[in-house]
Amino acid sequence: MDDETEAAVMAATSRALCEHGYADLTMQRIADEWDKSKAALHYHYDTKEELLESFLDWTIARFDSRLACEAANPCERLDTFVEALFGPAEESDGSFAIALLAMKAQAPHSETYRDRLVEMDARMRETLAETIRDGIEAGQFREVDPEDTARFAATAINGSHVRRVALDERPAEARRLFEQYLDVTLGREQTPEVPV
Repeated sequence: MDDETEAAVMAATSRALCEHGYADLTMQRIADEWDKSKAALHYHYDTKEELLESFLDWTIARFDSRLACEAANPCERLDTFVEALFGPAEESDGSFAIALLAMKAQAPHSETYRDRLVEMDARMRETLAETIRDGIEAGQFREVDPEDTARFAATAINGSHVRRVALDERPAEARRLFEQYLDVTLGREQTPEVPV
C-alpha cells in the first residue's frame, strides 16, 4: 500500500472511531469514511483487528515524528516535546485524542493493543527522561529523578487527553498546567503564557 492510500485509510479509521466508537466500528463504516468499498478495504486488511493494529502502528510512527528533535539544547528539546503533545499539530476538533482514547479503552481486552500502547508510552517517557538527564548534565535543570519525572508527566499527559475527550476541557489549559509543572520541577525559566 502506498503512503497516500495508507494515510487515507488511517484518517478514515480515526473518523469512524470518533463517530461510532470501538464497539460499533465495522469495516463498512471505515470504508464509508474512506469513500471506497468494503471490498477495497479488505484488499488491504483481512480483519478489523488487523486494520486497528496498523492504525496503532501508524499512530505511534506519527507520534514519534512529532517528538523528534535534533536540537542539542535540552530546553529546546523540551519545548519541542511540549509542542508535539499540546501544539497545533493536534487536530483542533480533538479527533486524534478521541480515536486514541477509544483504542486505549480496549487495551485491557487485547494484548496486542496493550503492547503497542505500552510501546508508545515508553517512547514518550524515554524521550522526556533523556531530555531531562541532558538538561541536568548541562546545568539547565535542577537535580531530579528523570524517570520519575517522566512517568508523572506521562500520567498528566494521559489525564489531559481524557479530560479533553470526556470533559471537553481545552488543551491550552492542560498545556499551561503541564508547563508550570515542568518549570517548577526542573527549575527552568518560565515560558511565555499560553492563552487559554
